[in-house]
Amino acid sequence: MNPIPHDTSTRLPALAAGLRAVLREGYGRRDLARDLLAGVTVGIIAIPLAMALAIASGAPPQYGLYTAIVAGAIIALLGGSRYSVSGPTAAFIVLLLPITQHYGLGGLMLAGLLSGLILIAMGLMRMGALIQYIPYPVTTGFTAGIAVVIAVLQVKDFFGLTLESEASHVPQRLMDYLQAAGSFNPSDTLTGVVTLLILIYWDRLRTPIPRHLAALIGGATLAWIAHLIFPAFDPTTLGDRFSYTLANGETGQGIPPLPPHFAAPWTLPGANGQPLELNLALFQALLGPALTVALLGAIESLLCATVADGMTGKRHDPNSELIGQGAGNVIAPFFGGIPATAALARTAANVRAGARSPLAALTHAGVVLLAMLALAPVLSHVPMATLAALLLIVAWNMSEVHHVLRIVRTAPRQDVVVLLTCLGLTVVFDMVLAVGVGMVLAAFLFIHRMAALTDLGLLDPDNTPLMRDMPEDVIGYAMRGPLFFGAAQKAMSLLEGLRFDRGKCLVLLDMSNVPAIDMTGIVALQSLYDGLRERQLGLVICGVSPRIEAKLRRAGLHVETGKLAYANDAMQARLAVLEMRAARQCSASSEPAPPPNT
Repeated sequence: MNPIPHDTSTRLPALAAGLRAVLREGYGRRDLARDLLAGVTVGIIAIPLAMALAIASGAPPQYGLYTAIVAGAIIALLGGSRYSVSGPTAAFIVLLLPITQHYGLGGLMLAGLLSGLILIAMGLMRMGALIQYIPYPVTTGFTAGIAVVIAVLQVKDFFGLTLESEASHVPQRLMDYLQAAGSFNPSDTLTGVVTLLILIYWDRLRTPIPRHLAALIGGATLAWIAHLIFPAFDPTTLGDRFSYTLANGETGQGIPPLPPHFAAPWTLPGANGQPLELNLALFQALLGPALTVALLGAIESLLCATVADGMTGKRHDPNSELIGQGAGNVIAPFFGGIPATAALARTAANVRAGARSPLAALTHAGVVLLAMLALAPVLSHVPMATLAALLLIVAWNMSEVHHVLRIVRTAPRQDVVVLLTCLGLTVVFDMVLAVGVGMVLAAFLFIHRMAALTDLGLLDPDNTPLMRDMPEDVIGYAMRGPLFFGAAQKAMSLLEGLRFDRGKCLVLLDMSNVPAIDMTGIVALQSLYDGLRERQLGLVICGVSPRIEAKLRRAGLHVETGKLAYANDAMQARLAVLEMRAARQCSASSEPAPPPNT
């Protein structure tokens, strides 16, 4: 897997970096044919998933299709990856459903718009290397937790339960399921089971038809035929659950056979069914969720692009990808699109289908649009249990249970605690709290591990090259590891615990193995220097990097004759020691004899 490139230049990131890279390399008819085939394949996969993900996020199914069409096309053209396919994703469900419940469809669209602006700002500030700073146990933990939440949310439609209210937290929702067990619908459950079996075993048939399409057709066909034979067999369908009203007053069931149309997000209904009222309080309330959506979108899109790079040997532009994702999320809400990001499963299918450029993802958006216009009446007959089964498979693949179990068995105990904490908090509370606590735990764990690397040891005069030919009244110590706030307590105790024999004139401190220092470390060195001055001892600091030496000098640790000196290597250290001994009028009797060749 190729690492994410880290661009340190000062110019603005280029738009459409993925498309530009393809055109620079050359693009022919064969590439176009492969892109069209890949786009059709991914578009077929995206149709049922887009509807299911929109429903799971609290929105009508057509809004998931709008997202795949508008955001999918814009991000493909303006993003930094040539293979990523964007649209509604399962990872967003746990974030979007509470927004929809509290602020309605209009609040969901407005939050998506704000998240897009944040993503653009992140790209302009060159935060494309963001994913490198998210600890692996944190991402694995909250991803597995999201998978559990998604699976729990599908229980209602899979078993056809009737709930009096929709709880936002998993524990309460499980209690509601138990109370509603009496409303269990065998028709929904049988439809869901058949769909699951198709999804699980279809690939063994080795047919060119994607399993998602086969499951969609299989579930809908079963429901239709069984209802003809047994009228009592009547699973809930999209048409039963959703309806629409056109501008001319015409009403219908299921999905409207219309393309995405312009509508300002704030004109859509809020939680009370009325259009949103734009005010500062609303923006303040939505800013936190929008920031979380943007961060998760950045992580998902960059991870997806990195996986695609590993599958193809190409490289993406992370900052351009963030700007493309942001542009898609800014524009899509004006055409009914909910928050979108790159979808790992659809991107992997795109690569395996032979995609060569972003035109494959653009074709995928076109396929979804054509299906919506031509097949809307047919799609209204899709059972809700079929879509629930699709999301159960998505949740299973997302959880990577075998991978999580392997980490639990083999990873260091502290990392396992971080992973399980993120997983548990995501399931019981929400992902925002899980990521926040997980990052704090991971940060403390990192500080603890880095502090353990910091050490101070006495240099052996007989076996240390630096101490060779040094006068006997010189005592040497070596500081190893980063000297920063995490290691401050340890460093201070080590420095304060130094013991000096009588007859010593100065201290030689080897800092060649100190890669970094912060203000706390500087204060520790200042305390050491002050203590040595009280004991009438000089200090020679050897091997410190020019960058760290500049920090020490700015903090007030300047060269003082007979008190403090700096040296780059062993030769300079010996000269500095001799000069300091002379300035301090140390006893000459302790000076070793000169080498024989002198």
